[in-house]
Amino acid sequence: MENLYLKLKEQFNDGTLSGKGKKAVYRLSGANSAFEKEAVGEILRRLEKEGEIVSENGVFLSAKDAGLIRGVLRGNERGFAFLISDDPARKDCFLPNRNLHGALHKDVVLARPVPSARGSNDEAEVVNILSRGVTSLCGTYHSARSFGYVRPDDKNYFTDVMIPFRRSGGAVDGDKVYVAITSFPSNDNPQGEVREIIGKSDDLFAEENSIVRGYGYQDEFPAKVRAEVARIPKEVGEEELSGRHDFTDRLIVTIDGDHSRDFDDAVEVEKLANGNYRLGVHIADVSHYVKVGSPIDKEAFARSTSVYFPDRVIPMLPEILSNGICSLNEGEVRLTLSCIMEIDPSGETVDKKIVKSAIRSRHRMTYREVQSMLDGNPVVGKYEDVRPMVAEMKELQEILSARRARRGSVNLEVREAEIAVEKGEISVARRSEADAYQIIEEFMVAANEAVAEYANYLEVPFVYRVHEKPSPEKAQSFLDFLRLLGMEVRWRAESCRPSDFSSVLRKAKGSSAFPVVNNVMLRTMQKAKYSTENVGHFGLASERYCHFTSPIRRYPDLVVHRVIKALLDGKIGEINDLYEDLCARCALQSSEKEKAADEAERAVDELYKTFYMRERVGMEFDAVISGVTAFGVFCELENTVEGLTRIEDLPRGQYTYDEKSFTLSSGRHSFRLGEKVRVGVLGADVAARRTYFIILYKIKEEGTKVENHRRKQRSVF
Repeated sequence: MENLYLKLKEQFNDGTLSGKGKKAVYRLSGANSAFEKEAVGEILRRLEKEGEIVSENGVFLSAKDAGLIRGVLRGNERGFAFLISDDPARKDCFLPNRNLHGALHKDVVLARPVPSARGSNDEAEVVNILSRGVTSLCGTYHSARSFGYVRPDDKNYFTDVMIPFRRSGGAVDGDKVYVAITSFPSNDNPQGEVREIIGKSDDLFAEENSIVRGYGYQDEFPAKVRAEVARIPKEVGEEELSGRHDFTDRLIVTIDGDHSRDFDDAVEVEKLANGNYRLGVHIADVSHYVKVGSPIDKEAFARSTSVYFPDRVIPMLPEILSNGICSLNEGEVRLTLSCIMEIDPSGETVDKKIVKSAIRSRHRMTYREVQSMLDGNPVVGKYEDVRPMVAEMKELQEILSARRARRGSVNLEVREAEIAVEKGEISVARRSEADAYQIIEEFMVAANEAVAEYANYLEVPFVYRVHEKPSPEKAQSFLDFLRLLGMEVRWRAESCRPSDFSSVLRKAKGSSAFPVVNNVMLRTMQKAKYSTENVGHFGLASERYCHFTSPIRRYPDLVVHRVIKALLDGKIGEINDLYEDLCARCALQSSEKEKAADEAERAVDELYKTFYMRERVGMEFDAVISGVTAFGVFCELENTVEGLTRIEDLPRGQYTYDEKSFTLSSGRHSFRLGEKVRVGVLGADVAARRTYFIILYKIKEEGTKVENHRRKQRSVF
């Protein structure tokens, strides 16, 4: 049913069914029996309800053919919104408050393009609210004379939620609360009731819990899940080893972070007599314990991913599983799914096999320890047996990295933060990019590609990790920007390849333009997602890719394991019935849940960074301009903290924003993406999760001042 839905949706979008009546839709979709026609009719009603199609004069039209745009609203604290179209090639539309007609942040809507007072063609008006994107939220409670209201933590949700006193749950001014929205009155604020008092505003723990609860995350698992977990054995039984390859005597290790507690991947490398390398990637067989349709599986599907915060993890699976029988703990026999590859000195995989297996991890190693060995430092005695293999791991990693570079893999520099809390003190640093990380990254990429290639060859239902190439519009904007920088490029926007992007990075490497080119390229790229259709992975320059290596924390990996194991068990004839619908549902659900997890993690990281910077108001730092907008300039410190210099805090002048060159300029002053500056910390707003800087002066490459923007009226500076 789900695949028929996806097929009809695609056929409306590509024009095959758009403009056809119901009988024609039945005929073209192959529906002959009354049962089949009823199924198609149900899907048509669903597509109408979702705004994918509209019915006009007895025919069905895609929203596009009806001149309508279907998409999700992204609100702004100033009361307007942007419509993010379902069509990634379509430019975002601007909706002033008067054109929203009661629609709010994250609502799914149908909108009609309308003439803009600004003379542009990118304005729209909501014609139908298809579904509400926010039905509960967290925020700060305030009390007025005759009613209460909650100001949402998410500033993009730009309207307060009204709370009748009888539904305030005993909340008082300044409480952080969790609110369920009970109604959306026409031409009025949403109404709701307080379901939980989380704590006091301006308290780090309460503020963090407010974000976590606002995204719907819960630490606790339902009682049915806990009961099922309690029945799962804590050790691998002899009978479970039957039919599996026994790798328990091999030198296999896990390599993870210092504070990791669950280990779902283990590796081994052996240099063969013929000069090739034997790479073994062994992944925890979570699917052995989490059965399709079980309470654990249903909860894992609902969560779809583990979510990581500085002080905790909201796991996809209960910790008794993820840290216990499913974790490849040192010295303990564990069930695995293994991908064994033979790789030649050019990086080509000349042979591979995927098998059900059992391993016993010899050592639980950390990236720090492996890096120390690679740096030539003495090792702890228990790791002496691993030293030769670590050297071979590094050799193989360099071979695999070189091969990826040759095929055009796009190696963007993505600056990530390492946030820690020790004895109440917050530290923020840039995440290390040590060789040890690259070893594991390359090995996991190799295994993911091998597994995807296997499933793709057999043409079975599958969940691919896909990364589509940039839209022609975004690619053209990027080309125009590169030409403004004076960079010569010979490729076309509509036919760009990964190698085109990687060559741009190589040309810019080492120059002052590299940070800005890297930044703009990152904005040009589409976001990776899950799909049952294999369209390749642009960023990795990979024809086939999937996620196979982390079934403890990602649901798609768990589904991939199930499909692969069904193939290994000879059930190829049953796979469509077993997994076609599950793969389709998993791809949609996991893509959405991954997006929400990214947003939640980013929000909590920004909260911690704001608390960190609150203790540094009045201090000065070197920074790089990381974003330029019509309302100000964003600057990023070396430790990844980003702050805004509002336009009113820039030197006086009438500023104009040029979106093509990412420049904000007046007659005397200009600020451009990638420029190095010295900033002072003006303030840190915990409620907004935003740090405010003032740009003091620009910095030349050799560190001298170019111009002083120090504001005399700011006595702190």
